[in-house]
Amino acid sequence: MDYDRTEIARTYNQARNHGADFLELWMNTVAAHVDIHGVQRVLDLGCGTGRFSGGLARRLNANVIGADPSMKMLSEAYSHDGVFWVCGSAESIPLETSSVDLVFISMAFHHFNDPAGAARECRRVLREGGWLFLRTGVREKATVYPYVPYFPASRALIEQRLPSLEFQCGVFDAASFRILYSGEVAQEIAADYATYADKLALRADSVLVSIDDREFEAGIAAVRAEKRPGPIVEPIDVVVFRRF
Repeated sequence: MDYDRTEIARTYNQARNHGADFLELWMNTVAAHVDIHGVQRVLDLGCGTGRFSGGLARRLNANVIGADPSMKMLSEAYSHDGVFWVCGSAESIPLETSSVDLVFISMAFHHFNDPAGAARECRRVLREGGWLFLRTGVREKATVYPYVPYFPASRALIEQRLPSLEFQCGVFDAASFRILYSGEVAQEIAADYATYADKLALRADSVLVSIDDREFEAGIAAVRAEKRPGPIVEPIDVVVFRRF
């Protein structure tokens, strides 16, 4: 999806701001699988508005280059010490060879036009022994992502757009990356269904913007009518690779 042809950027930060504990969860996850003392320069590839870029810079005490092909998304990025923004695609990363210690990819793999080319570019810009941290959605979990029951058309869209975990790992394996870790993180994205409905209503999601307006409004109403207690928790897959 070309984000510059949508209005997702306008509401993205508000919709995807899940609080300090959420960011701490993900920074702890990165630190658990990467030697943070060996990281001085990070590429946040497909950074969007840079919602993880500042956290990476602070937690790793590193310089972070946030790269994204969407100027609209980058225009909504907050300023952070040690973070620099560049416009560029995963298939043609505007960085020198062996110039970063860590590539961080969050929910962007399914937007790559040429996944194999993107993996080769990641290998090129990573130094020997560098890490690649993949935070990603996968086709296999289409039925368990929390908004799917409320938007019936979303399941088919997710199954169509999200590659399987096996495929994603295979792409990096073919580029000579080695898997160090593969697992799942359960992240809290809203304390209750009323808050969740408010976030979803901002429609800052590439699947939700593709759903018919009538179904979207019906889904939002269904979420608002939900009587179950929160929090709303979403499973996200994590794979950590190393370049050898």
